[in-house]
Amino acid sequence: MPFVVVYDACVLYPAPLRDLLVRLGLTGLVQAKWTEQILEECFRSIAQQRPDLTPQKLERSRRLLSEAIPDCQVKGYEALAVSVARLRESLGI
Repeated sequence: MPFVVVYDACVLYPAPLRDLLVRLGLTGLVQAKWTEQILEECFRSIAQQRPDLTPQKLERSRRLLSEAIPDCQVKGYEALAVSVARLRESLGI
C-alpha cells in the first residue's frame, strides 16, 4: 500500500522537482495529493517569478499536472484545517 503524500506548493515549484515528484507518483510508490489551494499558491508563485510564462502556458501546466495523477485532488478538508489551526493556537505553536 503506497504512502499518501501531500505535495505542498514549495515542492511543486521549481519545475524539475515537480517533474520528479509527479514521476514518483506515477510509479505507485506514493499516492500524491494536493489541494486546489496548494495549486493556486504554486502557480501564483510561478507567475510572479517567471513573467516570461504566459497565462496560457501556466494553465496548460496546471491542467497537465492535475491530469497526470488520478485522484490527486484533496477536497473537503477545510473544517479539519480550521480545527488544527485552533488546536495549534491553543497550544501556542
